[in-house]
Amino acid sequence: MDMQMELTRKLPTPQEIKDKYPMKPEDKELKEKRDQEIFDIFTGKDDRFLLIIGPCSADNEDAVLDYMTRLAALQDKVRDRIFIIPRVYTNKPRTTGLGYKGMFTQPDPEKGADLLGGIIAIRHMHMRVVEETGFTCAEEMLYPGNHRYLSDLLSYVAIGARSVEDQEHRLTASGIGIPAGMKNPTGGDISVMINSVIAAQNPHTFIYRGWEAHTTGNPYAHCIMRGYVDKDGKSHPNYHYEDLIGVIDQYKKHPELKNPTIIVDCNHSNSGKKYLEQIRIAKDVMHSRSVSESIRKYVKGLMIESYIEDGAQKIGEGVYGKSITDPCLGWKKTEKLVLQLADLL
Repeated sequence: MDMQMELTRKLPTPQEIKDKYPMKPEDKELKEKRDQEIFDIFTGKDDRFLLIIGPCSADNEDAVLDYMTRLAALQDKVRDRIFIIPRVYTNKPRTTGLGYKGMFTQPDPEKGADLLGGIIAIRHMHMRVVEETGFTCAEEMLYPGNHRYLSDLLSYVAIGARSVEDQEHRLTASGIGIPAGMKNPTGGDISVMINSVIAAQNPHTFIYRGWEAHTTGNPYAHCIMRGYVDKDGKSHPNYHYEDLIGVIDQYKKHPELKNPTIIVDCNHSNSGKKYLEQIRIAKDVMHSRSVSESIRKYVKGLMIESYIEDGAQKIGEGVYGKSITDPCLGWKKTEKLVLQLADLL
């Protein structure tokens, strides 16, 4: 039987793309400075709070840059207490494998896949964010082999709930040189998340993009609590005080792990995708930090889905700055929440 896969063209390597679309020297220096600040937060040298915030999916360059420009002005107001890493997520996992998969494969959501066009489009957008706002951003590492197309631009990656058990994701995360947040799986098994952190913090040898790869381990791999889904498809949160203490207890069973950190994802199954709940959840986590020294020590940030307009729309509706995937907090609510969080720190 013939293989049912057609190989249509060989794409440029990540290095070829980087050579064709290089970062400016001043932007490289900016990224090095931001990366060091983020490392200092993970190690405890800097006590600022991390906020990984932005659209569920970065599907429209103009709207994303508009949002990031607003976010940069907000960062200036809270920079002594909060360090913002914007979400510029251009790869989107789909539960069934169907639907919009992100700008990487579909630079225009209404058209079919265009992988080379997508590679160029996401790199261009990330470069614009750095150049125009001074931010270096976060991405989801949905496809480990594609990470290097953006590796010189990113300051944070998340490994999603559907990917966190995958060996290639874990091994790649062990060699990326920036923090990697390992989400709890959709079923909620905390041991799976802890095992992924252990794997990512250790050295490995494996095949990567046709090369023999050796990694030294990632001391900034850490846990992201995002809620879970039971066998009947019902969402359950895991951001409460008792849940956080449970993860801390797991960390204490593994004293070899470096820079033990928890990030709480305020959306997804923690909110049941009810985006307005993110406001209450964020404040609940801040309260837990205020009453527990352990939680304050371990919980070093939040992840929030936010865009210009509240909610979500279907592809093709054409509302500027409104999510075409999961619903997000609009800008006015976002700005108010970030200022309130700063006051709680």
